[in-house]
Amino acid sequence: MKVLFTIPTSVITYRHRLVFTLMMLWVMIGASIDMSAQSATVPPDSAVYLDGEILIREPNHYGYDEAADTIPTVVVDENSPYGLDGKKIFNPSPDRAVWLSALFPGLGQIYNRRYWKLPIVVGGFMGLGYATNWNNNQLTEYSQAYRDLMDSDPSTKSYMNFFPSTVKEEDLDKTWLTNIMKRRRDFYRRNRDLCIICLVGMYMLCMVDAYVDASLAHFDVSPDLSIDWSPTLMISPGDRKPSLGLNWAFNF
Repeated sequence: MKVLFTIPTSVITYRHRLVFTLMMLWVMIGASIDMSAQSATVPPDSAVYLDGEILIREPNHYGYDEAADTIPTVVVDENSPYGLDGKKIFNPSPDRAVWLSALFPGLGQIYNRRYWKLPIVVGGFMGLGYATNWNNNQLTEYSQAYRDLMDSDPSTKSYMNFFPSTVKEEDLDKTWLTNIMKRRRDFYRRNRDLCIICLVGMYMLCMVDAYVDASLAHFDVSPDLSIDWSPTLMISPGDRKPSLGLNWAFNF
């Protein structure tokens, strides 16, 4: 703190010197009291810079480091949708997963973020769809051939399309040919119906898988298993006599 007084030398008298001396003493005593009060609030391991009105506190390099010596404690509400990283925890709805899968097979698996199941669903439906269409085409051809064999119109000979052009109709046994066409027709009808049943089953399986997967999204699947056992007193159901045994409890 710097105090500057300017007094003309031509007017200095004994009284002026006395007053000037008292003023200087008052200023020095006030400054010492102010510095003592400020130094009492600052820890001894700090450097203080006094600039008239501003007090600046600079920690010592070997002093207390609050950031290094502080352990942050994070408390998260159990019902909070956000995790420790601040991101929203994915919590799928089983009902929504079922409805999406019912709307279009595979949407439930996408909603549950089980993307690796999508090629299985698509491949299964494509394979069953192709098998259904192929068996239905074969059924149509053999059914028409069987009808042509059973009618009396000599111009309908679609059954001859199954033989080479060198084979003549007169060389074929009509009874044998009828049985062959009937068996082939029934065979492809059965395969087509099985493919349709598998398509319906695949559709239902996608819905069940989406519902179960969404319900078990937060199920603990850790491999850690524990077992608790303790002696216990049991009563025999036959003679009602007490007996000693062991009580086992598996936690998984």
